[in-house]
Amino acid sequence: MEYIRLGQTGLKVSRLCLGMMTYGTPEWRDWVLDEAAARPFIQRALEAGINFFDTADMYSLGVSEEVTGRLLKEMVNREEVVVATKVYFPIGKGPNGGGLSRKHIMEAIDNSLRRLGMEYVDLYQIHRWDYDTPIEETMEALHDVVKAGKARYIGASSMFVWQFAKAQYMADLHGWTRFVSMQNHYNLVYREEEREMIPFCRDQGVGLIPWSPLARGFLAGNRQKKGEGPTTRSQSDQYAHGMYYEEGDFAVLDRVIELAEAQGVKPAQIALAWMLHKPGITAPIIGASKMYQLEEAIAATDIHLSDEEISRLEEPYQPHPILGHG
Repeated sequence: MEYIRLGQTGLKVSRLCLGMMTYGTPEWRDWVLDEAAARPFIQRALEAGINFFDTADMYSLGVSEEVTGRLLKEMVNREEVVVATKVYFPIGKGPNGGGLSRKHIMEAIDNSLRRLGMEYVDLYQIHRWDYDTPIEETMEALHDVVKAGKARYIGASSMFVWQFAKAQYMADLHGWTRFVSMQNHYNLVYREEEREMIPFCRDQGVGLIPWSPLARGFLAGNRQKKGEGPTTRSQSDQYAHGMYYEEGDFAVLDRVIELAEAQGVKPAQIALAWMLHKPGITAPIIGASKMYQLEEAIAATDIHLSDEEISRLEEPYQPHPILGHG
């Protein structure tokens, strides 16, 4: 496994990050694996050299953090892994149970650490932009979280570039902690981030750790135009049905399948290899509910694509409306 700096920090992370949304309780989503079923995935990821694990307080309403913390404690020393979690979506009751107010951030970090069974997280991320809270309030609260030793670094997730630039400006203006990473929505069938966010992050030295690199399984090549697939998630994930499945998306998928057959690998591996070849990408966040999915993702780090192959994969792309900021 190759390791790479997260942005301009000295923090070294594996080229793949294991997304922990898949692990928690099926009571939250029917495709989620419980702790016992999750154990072999975390074990295999560690064996393969993956040291980067991403969760969020809202995944399985906190159970994902609990599972993440227990399994990592069982298998590895804390200092050997990079653990990330997120805050924003409502998880508590009442009008202050979500968002990025100082009140919620301070309560959320303590609750996340309690569930994880850890004294700190390596990366604390805002899950979305909060239109109801001044960004100055959010950035100062996050700075205080870092200074209190509860997080080593802070990161952001899907938003508009003007919002991200404003947040970084406020941090610089007041001498507060800057965001070191952006967890954005990016894959072969959704490349709108190439217009502004990715160039901005590359210019500013911000690490990119995209979510949904396989378009929620669409790029695995087993989806049909009528929106059905063989997996539980493909049949019940209406969010994915609303984001992908355009005619142009299937044209891209056809190129992915064509190249996968030519190289003797799986379509998902080609899609992941494409992303690993893109400048500025630190570590795509992968999800795996079946062991072959994890094995294929690990093997994809060794696939080489030529400039011509990359161009052929990208050529059919059609612009999309902004997706994933909400």
